[in-house]
Amino acid sequence: MRLVDSHSHFDVDAFDVDRIEALARARDAGVVAQIVPAIDAKGWPRLHEVCASDPCLHAAYGLHPVYLPDHEPHHLVTLRERLTSGDGVAVGEIGLDYFLDQLNRDQQQHYFEAQLALAREFELPVIVHARRAVDAVIATLRRFAPVRGVIHSFAGSPEQAEQLYKLGYMLGIGGPVTYDRAQRLRRLVATMPLDYLLLETDSPDQPDAAWRGQRNEPARLPVVLDVIAELRSESREAIAAATTANAERMFGINVS
Repeated sequence: MRLVDSHSHFDVDAFDVDRIEALARARDAGVVAQIVPAIDAKGWPRLHEVCASDPCLHAAYGLHPVYLPDHEPHHLVTLRERLTSGDGVAVGEIGLDYFLDQLNRDQQQHYFEAQLALAREFELPVIVHARRAVDAVIATLRRFAPVRGVIHSFAGSPEQAEQLYKLGYMLGIGGPVTYDRAQRLRRLVATMPLDYLLLETDSPDQPDAAWRGQRNEPARLPVVLDVIAELRSESREAIAAATTANAERMFGINVS
């Protein structure tokens, strides 16, 4: 099987001690590609360096809403320059976070819209963070059609999911689906159209239920795959093939 981890922060410090070994473990687990989204401008050079070290690592550049205090207006100019270089497969991680009250919503919206405009200009997909803000994200995405992308760690309703499909967005599903308490998410994943499903780990965060409390890594992606296959009563091979094809189509990569 060939799997794509559509959301892995493989460039962060948590992997400095064993990045080569973690990459080998991922390959042994069948993970043949990772999409590695950025979180802030100061991390872009490191992200580029890490992804340039191995062809299975694909960079996405963006300004994460949770790191809003680190963002400055000129970073949008720098992002345009970074996208012009052509090594990014997406704009991300971008979006809105209404869970953290200290994050100014107007400023979040400003950076979100500016980055969606860049994605539209460069004809790139987006990797979207939408925590407690799915309706606001959908309303914004509608205004930037035909930009498409993935909603990372989707936790919304079936009705919201349907709206996103119609806009050309896929749903990134990872560790949370492995927890029995995530009943709404598990019901959604069991019945959603397979053409809109992407697998992710969000490494080093969001470990699966069997790995809770430990650093997550891309080698854990088959655990997510197996849970989804069980929920859908489909073979793991069918889910793997479909989600890999989805990632290839969304990000313009070829993992064969």
